[in-house]
Amino acid sequence: MQDNIAGQSSAYLEFGRDHWSALRDAVPLPLSQGELNKLKGINENISLEEVEAIYLPLSRLLNLYVKTNQRRGRVVEDFLGQRPEKGPYIISVAGSVAVGKSTTSRILQALLQRWPEHPRVELITTDGFLYPLAELKQKQLLQKKGFPQSYDGQMLLDFLKAVKAGHKTVEAPVYSHLTYDRLPEMQKINKPDILILEGLNVLQTAVDYREPGNRLFVSDFVDFSLYVDADTPLLKHWYIERFESFRKGSFTDPNSYFHHYAQLSESEAKKTATKIWDEINGPNLEENILPTRERANLILCKGENHLVRRIWLRQ
Repeated sequence: MQDNIAGQSSAYLEFGRDHWSALRDAVPLPLSQGELNKLKGINENISLEEVEAIYLPLSRLLNLYVKTNQRRGRVVEDFLGQRPEKGPYIISVAGSVAVGKSTTSRILQALLQRWPEHPRVELITTDGFLYPLAELKQKQLLQKKGFPQSYDGQMLLDFLKAVKAGHKTVEAPVYSHLTYDRLPEMQKINKPDILILEGLNVLQTAVDYREPGNRLFVSDFVDFSLYVDADTPLLKHWYIERFESFRKGSFTDPNSYFHHYAQLSESEAKKTATKIWDEINGPNLEENILPTRERANLILCKGENHLVRRIWLRQ
């Protein structure tokens, strides 16, 4: 899958690990091992060495993009003779289930907020914009959870419009992986310098929809997009591993929506996770997520153990 990027598009520059790592340009590592441990997801053994080699150069690149955007904003201010309301620089992080989008997003947040030009960095996941569980059941979308139609797209767009317009406080719904549902409380976003938006389908545009008429999409509000990639067999393997970890961990909580999975044997759990991947997550990847990959400004291509082996940067 990954190696097809070069053949399909000449719009990207390809970097190996060593070449990319050198672009760190002596930026110091601001994270300790203890801090990194709090950022890592289930079954992701990302080391400080990986942060130095991959994520520090990425944070430097993003810092340069943000500073350029800030300078452009000052030009507009000088031209208009007034200071318009300024929204944040929005970075989207896309990719498959189990690829490590959340960990990537949390590491980027931790690194980017260390730069003096943009200390306020907020992170939002699109999970909160999934329709409530009762509504998904009513719409018969429970088996399509994570597919584009399972999200309240208008609610997400209204949120992004308000954030980009520079509104002082904007609220976003919060999702619980324990209850598998939207929570009643809201996350308040207070005019950050950068907003990281993480989700499965944040790169989709009009070409992914058959409905006629002009429409706005999440990608219309994004300044820089990132896609976390891996070969499909690896993704499936990581998903099954993660399911097994959940079975022994969070699924044992009586309040968990998936508490019944905690009673499965190891072989039953593997069979169940394989079925979920084959019927839901795999098809969603092939139909809705993977086709958007080459719209991203940057693609992180992972190999074994979640190690990034190639980086593709749009020219």
